[in-house]
Amino acid sequence: HFGKWHMGGQRNVDNAPPISDYGFDQSLTNFEGMGPKLLPLADTPEWKRPRKIWGGAIRLGGPPVWKLRSHVTEGYVQSAISFIDNAKRRGRPFYVNVWPDDVHSPFFPPVDRWSDNKRGLYHAVLDSMDEQLGPLFNRIRNDRTLRDNTLIVFCSDNGPESGAGSCGPLRGAKGWLYEGGVRSPLIVWGPGLLADGAAGTTNDQSVFSAIDINRSLYTIAGATAPDGALLDGEDVSETLLGKSRESRSAPIFWRRPPDRPGFGHGLQEDNPDLAARDGAWKFYVNYDNQDQQLYDLKSDASETANVADAHPEVVQRLNAAVMEWNKSLPQDAGAATTSTPSTGLDANNKGPRLCLHQ
Repeated sequence: HFGKWHMGGQRNVDNAPPISDYGFDQSLTNFEGMGPKLLPLADTPEWKRPRKIWGGAIRLGGPPVWKLRSHVTEGYVQSAISFIDNAKRRGRPFYVNVWPDDVHSPFFPPVDRWSDNKRGLYHAVLDSMDEQLGPLFNRIRNDRTLRDNTLIVFCSDNGPESGAGSCGPLRGAKGWLYEGGVRSPLIVWGPGLLADGAAGTTNDQSVFSAIDINRSLYTIAGATAPDGALLDGEDVSETLLGKSRESRSAPIFWRRPPDRPGFGHGLQEDNPDLAARDGAWKFYVNYDNQDQQLYDLKSDASETANVADAHPEVVQRLNAAVMEWNKSLPQDAGAATTSTPSTGLDANNKGPRLCLHQ
């Protein structure tokens, strides 16, 4: 695992298990992770020299290596390539996470690409990240053995941050449970593994969750989960490889992060506490069963027409399901039964996730 590691919630991860406890043989992480890490040196046109940020992360283990924020992903990529090369020499399969956080604010692109506005800074770090990932993609593409037997999955974990990216016609943004906050891009690359004719096509029909990817990779790899392991998600491997357009069978559930505002905070858009997606239906409700909303995403992707009153049976079914799911979860840093005030939006954006499997 090379890159961001965000286990444990509100940055209080001192007692969290090491990354190796999750099955990884090697890791290099960021300020939120345990063990060896790359820590960022931030730089701006106004500063005389780069400055250390998030130095307190040293308490989570090391050794730390300080690197310009605009080149941290380069360090992850170099470690990933070394890991892949070692696996190939030994004739071993590999699985690699590369989780950069360049597009996670605060944005610090190379100084020569600096911008005076948030969106410009976002585009600058995005371009820089793309260039840093290039050597990793080229390592796979330029080696026939790897190219024909490696699957690259490029995805994100949330929608764009307000003022930085754009989610087009979708409602909401990062931090909201509406589609603009939770619908994320997914690109699957694997010339030797995809279905004939699937390369270059777009699938805008299938519905599944990021928790389904891990379960699906076991099938694609022909691997068996460790004894006693209970995997989240469903097997959508045929869909990932372009052999099917099937969706997951069970609903997808979300709970509002406790550090994000809910209802009644004077924001432009209220944020429900809970959400459920089942096929084309998207349902929202607060912990107290109030403010129920139902949208048909097939005909109303922008979620403008609440049809809850017209479909009481759907509302009843999804409300019961999401409430039962919420009860099954441990209580987070916010109240699990009531909508609690927040001090405001955290401006941080998460960013892309890159998984390579052979």
